[in-house]
Formats: sequence, C-alpha cells, structure tokens
Amino acid sequence: MHFQTWSDEAGNAPRLTAIDPVTGVSVTFPDLNSPPFGGELFQTNLIMPEPCPFLDRSLPIVSIIRPTKTQGVAIGALQFLTNMGLFIGQSPAFFAYMTQLAREADNARYER
Repeated sequence: MHFQTWSDEAGNAPRLTAIDPVTGVSVTFPDLNSPPFGGELFQTNLIMPEPCPFLDRSLPIVSIIRPTKTQGVAIGALQFLTNMGLFIGQSPAFFAYMTQLAREADNARYER
C-alpha cells in the first residue's frame, strides 16, 4: 500500500540528484516517466489496474495487472506459496508435478 501511495503521489517526480549527508555520495533518483520507462505502458502515477484488452481483442476488456518482467514468475510463485506454508503435508510427487507445471508455464510462449 505504501508503494501504491508513493507511486500515485510521487510517480511524476522529476529527476533528482542529491548528496547523501551521511556518506557524501551523490544519489540520483531517475525520472521514471522518461525512456526506457514512461509512456502508456509504464505511466508511473497509476496505482490501480485499468481496463485493457487481455489475450485476444475479441474478448471483453478487463482490468488486469500486467507484469513487465515475467521470467521465472511461475517458479517464483510456487516457491512463495510453498514458503508461506500453503502446501504443508503435500507429497514429493505433488511438488514434482507442481514444479513441472511451473517450468512449463515459464517456458510457454504466446503464438498468434
């Protein structure tokens, strides 16, 4: 929630360079609305999903969160859910199957 609020309030902040008072090091906070960021796909002050086409333009418009980096996401999600205890008591066969599914999902590619 803090990141959402920050993004909404400070997402359009200009580039800022300052000197860290403790280390004396120059610190630069980039303009997140300039390339390679910015534009419609990376508008920094939007905190809620917006209606958009999903998978196929023939489907109804829906609100989704579109990740910008997806490499290893399925394995990461499986690891997160496992670490939080969701699968306590499951068999080794279950984890082998779920890992296989996650790897296949991470390796899947969209084809038109």
